[in-house]
Amino acid sequence: MRLTKFTDLALRAVMRLAVSDQDDSPTTREVAESMAVPYAHMAKVVTRLQHLGVVEARRGRGGGLTLTDLGRRSSVGWLARTLEGEEEVVACEGDPPCPLRTACRLRGALREAQDAFYRTLDPLTVAELVEPPTGPVLIALSGPSAPSRPLGPPGRPAGGPTD
Repeated sequence: MRLTKFTDLALRAVMRLAVSDQDDSPTTREVAESMAVPYAHMAKVVTRLQHLGVVEARRGRGGGLTLTDLGRRSSVGWLARTLEGEEEVVACEGDPPCPLRTACRLRGALREAQDAFYRTLDPLTVAELVEPPTGPVLIALSGPSAPSRPLGPPGRPAGGPTD
C-alpha cells in the first residue's frame, strides 16, 4: 500500500508542529520550507488539517500554526484513513470495469490487507511519532540554522515555495 503525497505531507506537517513549543508557532510557509515542499501544497494540507480539528491557524502578527490537543493525541491510522478516503487499493469498478469483479477473490484480499495496514498504525499517536530520534531531527530542521530554501537532491536544483 502506498499513501498519497497529500497524506505524506499532512503527516510530516503534524510531526513538525508536534515539536513546536508554546512560543514557536511556525507559518505555513515555514513548515513548507522546513519540509522541502512547495508552499501551495502545504497550504492545501494545512486547510484540510484545520477542517479536521488537528491544526489551529492564527493570522496576523503573532499568528502561525499550532497542533491542537486532538492533533497530538490523534492516531496515525485515523489520520491516514481520514486523509486517504474510503477508496479501495484497486479500482474494480473503474472505466472499463474489471471483467473479474463479480467472482474475484483478489479484491477482498486487498481490502483486508488495506485494513490491516491501517490497524497497524492505529495504536501509534502523533505525539509518539516525534519521540527520539525523530523529534530532534525535526527541531533541527526548523531551527535558526535551517536553510531558508529547501535543498534539492544532489545534481538537481533546489526546489522552493511557489511564491
